[in-house]
Amino acid sequence: MIGNIKKIRRERRHSRIRAKVSGTALIPRLSIFKSNTQLAAQVINDEEGVTLVAVSTSDFKTGTLQARAIEAGKKIAEDAKKKGVEKIVFDRGGFIYTGNIKAFADSVRAGGITF
Repeated sequence: MIGNIKKIRRERRHSRIRAKVSGTALIPRLSIFKSNTQLAAQVINDEEGVTLVAVSTSDFKTGTLQARAIEAGKKIAEDAKKKGVEKIVFDRGGFIYTGNIKAFADSVRAGGITF
């Protein structure tokens, strides 16, 4: 029962964030989803409904989730730059900005993407 309450609260936070955050062709949205074992991210143009770049920590086999999140952040920054993306809007998906989410975001910033 408590798990459902946590999920409902996160979904409410996410809907509040999505009401304010939207990606465009010039400044797409970086959306994150985190589970207990994986982290997935997409760079999305909401105007056209197109995913430009996607990455998951399941692509990286070794290390802790945080180490894989850092590698995934570097990879998505590299791929986004290849697509011509320099600036994004960050959508944390209702998750608290700490731990693995923060490590991922910091590695994207270190990769040269601004938000």
